[in-house]
Amino acid sequence: MAQRKKPVHKVVMTDGKRQIIANLLSEYDIKSANDIQEALKDLLGGTIKEMMETEIDTHLGYSKLERSSYTLIL
Repeated sequence: MAQRKKPVHKVVMTDGKRQIIANLLSEYDIKSANDIQEALKDLLGGTIKEMMETEIDTHLGYSKLERSSYTLIL
């Protein structure tokens, strides 16, 4: 039986995507594959941190900058 080939994902390059890429190239001064890797770490790291902080705020019911209504008794 012949194996099926995986479908190729085709990216449609819009003007908006081109502008985002141009901004990233400029912002991170990307000149090599290593520069791309560092930029992705920076972008994804910040995004993941924000997502986790939002998740914990939602779980607790208040943000870390707010005081809770609970009183700590020692």
